[in-house]
Amino acid sequence: MKKELRIGKKIIGSTHPTYIIAEIGANHNRDLTIAKKLIDEAAEAGVDAVKFQTYKAETLYSRHAPKFSKDDVEPFDLIKANELPREWHRELYKYAARKKLHFLSSPFDYDAVDDLDTVGVPAFKVASFELVDLGLLKYIAQKNKPIILSVGLATLGEIEDALNAIRSQGNDDIVLLHCASLYPSPVEIVNLNAIQTLSKAFQIPIGFSDHTLGIHIAVAAVAKGASVIEKHFTLDRTMKGPDHSFAIEPGELKQLVKNIRDVEIAMGTGVKGRSKAEQEMYEKGRRSIIAARDIKKGTKIKREWLIVKRPGYGIKPKYLEIVVGRTAKRDIKTDEWITWDDI
Repeated sequence: MKKELRIGKKIIGSTHPTYIIAEIGANHNRDLTIAKKLIDEAAEAGVDAVKFQTYKAETLYSRHAPKFSKDDVEPFDLIKANELPREWHRELYKYAARKKLHFLSSPFDYDAVDDLDTVGVPAFKVASFELVDLGLLKYIAQKNKPIILSVGLATLGEIEDALNAIRSQGNDDIVLLHCASLYPSPVEIVNLNAIQTLSKAFQIPIGFSDHTLGIHIAVAAVAKGASVIEKHFTLDRTMKGPDHSFAIEPGELKQLVKNIRDVEIAMGTGVKGRSKAEQEMYEKGRRSIIAARDIKKGTKIKREWLIVKRPGYGIKPKYLEIVVGRTAKRDIKTDEWITWDDI
């Protein structure tokens, strides 16, 4: 079990920057210009990878599969209309590389695995619905590349079966992506606490594939320990297509990346205390023991002659009763803080 792995030059793990995937999916609308524009915007936002999906209707859905309740078309026809032309693979890979992005695409059949491997993808991303196809998982594992496996809908037992299938081929470079498999996902089914459950159960990097509206849930997932974030992305949510309506637009993607990087910094070391940057606030904003009236040298200090207020240059308030009854070693003026050297 590996707690870290490498995708290209990026290290995936809890102590490394979150690996951010802009999921383009079918939002290219079978237009190469749109596909490249999406890559442009993803690069501008600062993500690590762009991801497409490589499928054929004939090997994905039975022609007799019933419609989903939200769709007006048969699944077979919907998939057929949104297939990624496989001749695009190499061109998109090279275009993404010029933008310093990893090109990924989820394979949904054996030929897609071979095509993407030949192109040179640095990792394979497997969709949640394919988790139970152990034969396909084994075939992908044989390519000896890292596997990012979404686990929406899955029980721990099903995830264990999938991991065993992959490892049986000698591949142990695996990331699991927790997710909810509704598009969009209502927040009440997201269950971000499962990120920690998966981490404890399998002791490998865990990420989050976010299908909720907006960016806030994905940012929260990073605070929960997600090492990878995948988020659907479009040029315009009003475009026609199955995945546009719940995807985020370029400005939101840029904000997502910024927020994730801010959260990473904010997570800190876990050591409780004050930072060097807070030293002035520590000294001037905290309270200490201060003279409430003039105190003459040589007199014993009475309680009513003292007050606790800011700044914190004097003796700490918890020592107030110790100061009472001590003798002043100098004339102390009203509103001066009292130090140990003064008594």
